[in-house]
Amino acid sequence: MTAVERITTKLCGHPSLQYSIAGNSITVEPLTKDGFSVWLTEQPPGYTVGFDGWHEEFQDVEEALAAFAFGLSDDCRLQVIQRGSMDCAWTVESRDEQGQWQVDSTTGLLFTPFWRKQRTIYRQNHVISRQGDSQG
Repeated sequence: MTAVERITTKLCGHPSLQYSIAGNSITVEPLTKDGFSVWLTEQPPGYTVGFDGWHEEFQDVEEALAAFAFGLSDDCRLQVIQRGSMDCAWTVESRDEQGQWQVDSTTGLLFTPFWRKQRTIYRQNHVISRQGDSQG
């Protein structure tokens, strides 16, 4: 079973989630305007998992699937740097055992409208809760 097929099977338990499949990619849309899209693309020999504009490469399918699920959990949030109304950089943060946010990694655009005012916003999904319960 492919990674996309495995995700699709899990998503059957979340009927409120909207997702789309295009070839070897799957994207789950955010439940609220404060959330972010979570996507996975299978590109043999590896996988790319992304949250809006952030992305990371994985060689192991289990690690890729764990990262995908992490993006749907409330233990993950996305710090987004905007210039004007344009999203320019995305930083994934994870919640530690004490509930504090820790920076994991950042992806940013090479060319941004640096002359526009910078603003930081946070986006978060709440499909999978900290206790492992599912919402939606």
